[in-house]
Amino acid sequence: MTISVNPYQSGAVSSAVKPAAQETQQTAVLDEARKAAAATPEGQRAQLGAQILQASFEVSISAGDNSMALLYRTAIDNINEQLAPEFGPNALQGAMQQDNSAEATADRILSQSTAFFDAYARQHPNEEPEEVVRNFVNLIRGGFEQGYNEAANILSGLGVMGEGSNIAAEIGKTFELVQKGYDEFLQTKLQALQAEKEGEDAAE
Repeated sequence: MTISVNPYQSGAVSSAVKPAAQETQQTAVLDEARKAAAATPEGQRAQLGAQILQASFEVSISAGDNSMALLYRTAIDNINEQLAPEFGPNALQGAMQQDNSAEATADRILSQSTAFFDAYARQHPNEEPEEVVRNFVNLIRGGFEQGYNEAANILSGLGVMGEGSNIAAEIGKTFELVQKGYDEFLQTKLQALQAEKEGEDAAE
């Protein structure tokens, strides 16, 4: 995957004004993003795609960085919505990172969302521990999947998710890594509960 370098970060290019042709091309990409967003069922939320592209204006959409940033942003926003009734708005921090690889993006989504488990469990003291774990994972998984679908719809509208697309491959890899991470988190918690239960039984 070839990534266009941001001249303001790399220092490779001075702060001179970019060629008008490049700005025109980038503006056209943003216009396409807005049109694609407006055509999706999510309406105003889908406008997020254009906002992400605007925020990372110096990087080409074809590079993939903006695509991963979009996936991360929509995932965090949707998980936040799922957690909001119990933890208030914007429970997760949505700060962008420079490393937008599939692995790094998945790690950030997983670490931020699963970190709320203990707080979630404390708010459900009267439920069976196993049920608390399952409900929590279902909650954050549902938010992630909704965010993924929104990001994929926007990127499809931009025509960058076709067969053989590196962007599609990276987005798909991130999806699989997050799902695997949620499965492993669930199994680890359930195994710990089982071991605790066996220990209590042995002590009686």
